[in-house]
Amino acid sequence: MHSCRLGLRNQLMADASGGLAVRAVTRNAASDKARELAAQGVEVVVADIGDEGALAKAFEGAYGAFLLSNFWEHGSPEKEKQQAAAMARAAKAAGPRHVIWSTLDDTREHIPIDDERMPTLMGTYKVPHFDAKAEANLLFTDAGVPTTFLQTTFFWENLIGPMAPQRDKDGNLTLALAMADSKLAGIAVEDIGKTAHGIFKRGTELVGRTVSIAGEHLTGTEMAAVLTKVLDVPVTYVPVPFDVLCAQEWPGAEESANMFQFYAEVPEYVDIRDLDFVRSLHPGPQTFEEWAREHKDAFPRA
Repeated sequence: MHSCRLGLRNQLMADASGGLAVRAVTRNAASDKARELAAQGVEVVVADIGDEGALAKAFEGAYGAFLLSNFWEHGSPEKEKQQAAAMARAAKAAGPRHVIWSTLDDTREHIPIDDERMPTLMGTYKVPHFDAKAEANLLFTDAGVPTTFLQTTFFWENLIGPMAPQRDKDGNLTLALAMADSKLAGIAVEDIGKTAHGIFKRGTELVGRTVSIAGEHLTGTEMAAVLTKVLDVPVTYVPVPFDVLCAQEWPGAEESANMFQFYAEVPEYVDIRDLDFVRSLHPGPQTFEEWAREHKDAFPRA
């Protein structure tokens, strides 16, 4: 169960006045997380997001559905769109009144395919996991599904995972991001689900709308200053050149480099993420400092 789904589940269960029960869709009802949900009174049903028939059955009788896919499980834009199509058709068949599709911006609207600032990947995309999700938006619209398009952003949880601060040769902690001096729109994963809850509470007001979210906009230097304060050890920001990241020999390096270049060079990405509007939907999104303090023990120490 994805953390942003858990955020939505927690909010729905806490909102006794909302009158909504929680149904969780999982591929494995015997997993520890599924068993935990069932023990808390959540209805757990089994379906794969690529199985239209099973999904339609899972959606039956539901007021709304929060839908997302995991590109990094397979790395295929075509599979991403196939899964989204199955979800859209299933939602149309089952008839929920409100669907929230967790999506991302289409980077090609700002950096076209023929723009040589960054390589084109797979012949069609600049940032495949962004662009494929954005293309999938039309699948919901064309199917006539009442949908709010929730555009998410960089997860701060990456900073206690693959992008965690590292020790340099002198033993000091460095935060290395390919962001130059630009602001990064970041969010705590749990706040995505909580914002989705706020969208559902608005009824159908935001159906047909795109809602772009973030918890805070910070430069790499500002993030390092926060981590220095929280961890009580010096953390220095090191801006990684895009071409250096692109040349790394690990799967997804080119895509990651393109993603960060998009973050850094397209100011509209931050501009459309109106923090005041996000707070109108979810009054308590965590600041980066609040999130870092909550996850303090997960960070490396110098």
